[in-house]
Amino acid sequence: MLHARSLALDIQAGRLTAAEVMDGCLAAIDAREADIGAFVALDRTAARRKAEAEAKGPLQGLAVGIKDIIDTRDLPTLYGSPLYEAYRPAADAPIVREVVRSGGIVLGKTVTTEFAHLSPGKTRNPHRPSHTPGGSSSGSAAAVAAGMLPLAIGTQTGGSVIRPAAFCGVTGYKPTFRTLPTLGMKTFSWHLDTMGVFAARVQDAAFFVAALTGRDLDIGEETASSPRIGVVRTARADKADAAAHAALEAAAAALSRAGATVSDMVLPDEVEAADAIHPTIQDFEAFIALSDEYDRGRDLLSPGLRAHLEAAAQIPVDGYDEARRLAKRARQRLGDVFAEVDALITFSAPGSAPAGLETTGSPIFNRLWTLMGTPCITVPGLTDPSGLPVGVQVVGRFGRDRAALLVAALLERGLA
Repeated sequence: MLHARSLALDIQAGRLTAAEVMDGCLAAIDAREADIGAFVALDRTAARRKAEAEAKGPLQGLAVGIKDIIDTRDLPTLYGSPLYEAYRPAADAPIVREVVRSGGIVLGKTVTTEFAHLSPGKTRNPHRPSHTPGGSSSGSAAAVAAGMLPLAIGTQTGGSVIRPAAFCGVTGYKPTFRTLPTLGMKTFSWHLDTMGVFAARVQDAAFFVAALTGRDLDIGEETASSPRIGVVRTARADKADAAAHAALEAAAAALSRAGATVSDMVLPDEVEAADAIHPTIQDFEAFIALSDEYDRGRDLLSPGLRAHLEAAAQIPVDGYDEARRLAKRARQRLGDVFAEVDALITFSAPGSAPAGLETTGSPIFNRLWTLMGTPCITVPGLTDPSGLPVGVQVVGRFGRDRAALLVAALLERGLA
């Protein structure tokens, strides 16, 4: 994999050029894209030309992949649906402009599931092509894992950054809700949709979001010092397989060896109960967000999404409003939890990537944290007995992303 922060420093110091790094990305794409299928659109010529121009800014001309749920003016935006075949937006999404303003080069659009829901795209897992890469940000995770890109952008409404990062063995970072602008992405649920990023290491993901936002998130080689860590298995622990449980235990042990105070923690009832209301909020909003597609083009929707929206239409507005109230109370209670710990560790997914390409896996260990709006980081470095990656998720306090990233970096170092 490509280490984005180190590459940027090498370019800045003159040890490498942006064109040389871009050539490496293009060579990896030529070698692996036919088997992995991470991209729906590429512009090799424009990317190479921009790299030769030596773009300025913290990203130093590094190649970036943009999930194809996000608008791009110079590349098609298909949203994973035949309804938008050959669609070309009139403007870039703000997040795309921030990539360019920071000196990054948009090399291509990465595969998404249909409207970032569940219907899989063509992407395969780079570690084992017979297995799913996860979703909905499948192409972004796979492209970084395969060394085709140092950085990529995805989105998460349920578990679409954290889960594919875990399955593909890369770092996935979902910042605090609204840290990255969601304007210009195809909305599924406006109370849940969150931009996130993929990179090889924790410090690379932190460096990327620091460049995009100007926030003090570029942690470099720094890690947390003697943090207090809560190990949370949740009421859904029986859905995690033996490899996921072993990974969580290994992570807790690694943090303890690194000087952390680690203890098991049971979430308050109000927080646990919020997990069940995530689908109510998500689906009620999806039926509205995709109203034009459903009303005018439902025959071109996948059977699964069409049935999902038909069921969503039956959610009563009173149930939706009550779900939002319960979510607000759960967020307040979660704040009490973080008075006792600096971060939580929990499962990233029920296990390693499932075999087959008919599913992208379950978001059962992600949706609660998306609803809470907290920063989440998948830390790679562990595998199941067959050698497939198994991630561990670090969850931080709302708005305390740097602290969460420092804990994730400590865990990453401990696992290494």
